[in-house]
Amino acid sequence: MIGLLGGAFDPPHVGHVALADAAERQLRLERVVVVVVADPGHKDVHSPAETRLALVRAAFPGREVELDPHARTVDMLREGRWVDPVFLIGADEFRDFPRWKEPDAVLELSRLGVASRPGYARGQLEQVLSELGRPERVLFFEMEPVAVSSSDIRERVARGEPVDGLVPPAVSLEISRRGLYRG
Repeated sequence: MIGLLGGAFDPPHVGHVALADAAERQLRLERVVVVVVADPGHKDVHSPAETRLALVRAAFPGREVELDPHARTVDMLREGRWVDPVFLIGADEFRDFPRWKEPDAVLELSRLGVASRPGYARGQLEQVLSELGRPERVLFFEMEPVAVSSSDIRERVARGEPVDGLVPPAVSLEISRRGLYRG
């Protein structure tokens, strides 16, 4: 099985890396491909796609990294590059999954690997499952919580605060070298 970890990654952080590692291990994935969305339709980005691609390559050495021209997951999956991959997301994002573009089509084209942290309210996840046409296509795995977000990292950099421990060291170096997120 191939895992796909998609996102804007503006910037990538240790939570993204932990999610990919936990999924690969617990779901016994052959590999995880990290997919950088060039122009996400659901959120603003603060860095150009090529810059975010370089940051992701720094965050995920040894992993395959690709740039995705599609704004929505279902459109990427329809391209058919992967056969029945496992698309990886966190539990918080899973709560919004029924509002994605064509969630049932996403589950026809891929399985969904959902990272749940210990103590996460399972009832919330069960509610989402009950709204899906193919709930059997959803796989859960656990990971330790990582208290970090890309927006927090951007804010810290803009204030001149360190981001050590929040992003991989190579990402921190690239942010500094490129003068990113300084407001």
